[in-house]
Amino acid sequence: MGEEERKGTPKFRRVVLKLSGEALAGEKGFGIDPDVLTAVAEEIRSARDLGVEIAVVVGGGNFWRGLKGAARGIDRATSDYMGMLATVLNALALQDALERLGVPTRVQTSIEMREVAEPYIRRRAIRHLEKGRVVIFAAGTGNPYFSTDTTAALRAAEIEADVILMGKNRVDGVYSADPAVDPTAQKYDRLTYLDLLNKKLGVMDSTASSLSMDTKIPIIVFNLLTPGNIRRILLGEEIGTFIGGDGDVRRSS
Repeated sequence: MGEEERKGTPKFRRVVLKLSGEALAGEKGFGIDPDVLTAVAEEIRSARDLGVEIAVVVGGGNFWRGLKGAARGIDRATSDYMGMLATVLNALALQDALERLGVPTRVQTSIEMREVAEPYIRRRAIRHLEKGRVVIFAAGTGNPYFSTDTTAALRAAEIEADVILMGKNRVDGVYSADPAVDPTAQKYDRLTYLDLLNKKLGVMDSTASSLSMDTKIPIIVFNLLTPGNIRRILLGEEIGTFIGGDGDVRRSS
């Protein structure tokens, strides 16, 4: 059996993996769980070994969420900037975990902080990907009022990604209601961008949904913490919920 046969043939060339801060917190709910961080890094390494170019967008909800801060009386823009800084903590932690596994990485931030990361430059990010480095995008879009889901949709369009992989830590796809609360909740195997907007399913905010629809980049929502899920998705297995246009196929090749 040749090397390519053992690895399998990936169905995507370049992907954006969206990680929520809550996923990195694990069961603790706050901060970073070292075991979860290592497990996520190992999943990314396994996926990269297929030859797929991987960019990661990290959230910061395990440390701070802009909307919650605003609800407590903090100026909304200030609170959002605090959330952007929280994503940098997660990005640096993920970078360290990946590099301990021998995976070359670069962190790029939308808010300039040259001592710890590169400023986001689209062409440089693409060049890093072409050289086999995992690029981690931090600090959101650099603007308040925009979520890291919107960042994932924006960066995916800018780097011409084939798909957005949206990793969740509590569910294995998109449901009609919260399955932890409603035992009759229905899991969707496939949705359109308009379904996200019309059904208000809470997968991502309307700005991110609209941008993904405009750029026609499909989204796959899946359970991040199930071992091997990222690799299986890249190899074409139908996992989670696929979100695309009316005429999209379940997987691209």
